Parts: sequence; C-alpha cells; structure tokens
Amino acid sequence: MTNKEIKALISLLDDPEVAPQIQEKIQTLGESLIPFLEESWEETLDSQQQQRLEDLIHRLQFEGLQQRLRVWRDSGSENLIEGMWLLNSYQYPDADLQVLNRAIEQLRFEVWTLLKPEMHPADQVQALNYVLFKMHKFAANTQNFHSPANSMLQRVLETRRGNPLTLCVIYLLVAQRLNLPIYGVNLPNLFVLTYRLDDLDVEPFYINCYNRGLVLSRTDIEHYVAQLNLTPNDIFYEPCSHIDIVRRALRNLQLSFEKLQEPAKAAEVNKLLAILTEEQSTTDAPQEEE
Repeated sequence: MTNKEIKALISLLDDPEVAPQIQEKIQTLGESLIPFLEESWEETLDSQQQQRLEDLIHRLQFEGLQQRLRVWRDSGSENLIEGMWLLNSYQYPDADLQVLNRAIEQLRFEVWTLLKPEMHPADQVQALNYVLFKMHKFAANTQNFHSPANSMLQRVLETRRGNPLTLCVIYLLVAQRLNLPIYGVNLPNLFVLTYRLDDLDVEPFYINCYNRGLVLSRTDIEHYVAQLNLTPNDIFYEPCSHIDIVRRALRNLQLSFEKLQEPAKAAEVNKLLAILTEEQSTTDAPQEEE
C-alpha cells in the first residue's frame, strides 16, 4: 500500500460502523503501520480516538514482540541480552539493543583493566564486585521491590537499582564477555550465580548479587534451602539455561503487575511466558519476586 492509501485507511477508524473491520485490516498489515498511527494520534484532538489509536499501536507492538520472542526461542535462546531486551521492549518498545550492548561493553572494559593473567577466581570476582558495586553502585531496589522497572534491563542499567535476577544478569553478561566460568542458578526466591571451573582443585562457589556480590559456599546454599524447608534439588546448585533466566524474569514481571493490580498487563506477560514454556498455565504463577 502507498502512504496515501495507508493514511486513507487509518482515517476510516473515525467511522464507528467500519472501525472494527479497519482495525482487523491494520493488524494484518503489522508493525509497519505504527508510524502512521502515531502521526494520526498527533493530528487528532479527539481523546477517545487517541485512546483507540494507542490501543491499536499497543496490539501491533505486542504481536510483534510475541513473534520476535518465538524467533529467539526457536534459534536456541543462546543470546541472553537479546532475550532480556525482548522482555524490556514490552514496557519500552523503542528500546535499542545496541544501547544495552554498549552499556555492558563499557562495564566489561572497566573490569578487564583490573584483571591479570592467572588471577585466582576469588580475585576475579573481587574485580567484578569492585566495578559493579563500588564504582557504579549497583544495588538492591529495596524501597520499590515490586516495581516492573526492576525487571527491565534498560532501567536497571540507568538507575543502578534492580531485583536479584536483573542484577545477576548484568553481572553475568559482563562475566561472559570476559570468558569467566560464571552461570545463573535457579535458587528458590533468590537468583544467584555460580563460578565453576573444570579444575577439581577449585571448588565451585556462589555469588549473591543482591548482597553486593557476597560469595557463598555450597554449605551456605544448603543451609538456605533447609531454612525454606525444601527438599534439596540439583537445580538449586547447578547452572541454568538462558531461557530459564528469561522465563524467571517474565514471572517476576507478571508478579509485579499483579501486585500493582494491573491484571491486563499481567495476562499479557503470561502470554509471553507461555511462548517460552510452550503451554500457558495459570497454576504456574510466581509466588515471590526474585
């Protein structure tokens, strides 16, 4: 369709008799029509029409996001920053992946300047902790724990405040670019990281980013699990996949919207979660943000 035809199509949204059919047609044409819809929003003074246009823009963005999430899933879901960017784009559709990449790259460079060949794992972690928690002052957002912003990588990089998962994701993304053997661990109610080498002389240990990179032993983790009255499970100690991390981030976001009494947004996030779990389940609701 030409630009003139697209604008003529959008103008028909003003007609209540044909508006439903026009909306369906626009949805089949997809996200490419969003700039035209935004232009129409700016030109109208009718608040009801503006709301209809906003709703239509959101539906187009949400359908596009679902499709991109499926592509990420089907491609192996190896790129963690891309998965977190997709979640981020639910709230911030114009978020730029390259901006996130540059922010992580800057942190990587700052840690790299402190690393030395043959450095002990404990000293490597100390260098990461220094840059992230001392220099840049990343910390737990304890004042607004259930804010959706805590699950948004863009906002956490800007504000330096997040929940356990997003703080761990930033730490993990930096560590990966430094080729350090650090991985995510799906601990109940608290997401942590683990440092593990194939070298049997170095015992695996754990990193709690919600407590400024506090180093924990396996015994510490066992005590934590015992305090929760849970039966020990390998997944509490072993590395998890990137898709596991993004699933958990989506569950946190869903819970945030539930806490804020925004059921429509919580339901949409559940649809995104269903794409990564291959089945939509209302019984798999999160119990605690992590």
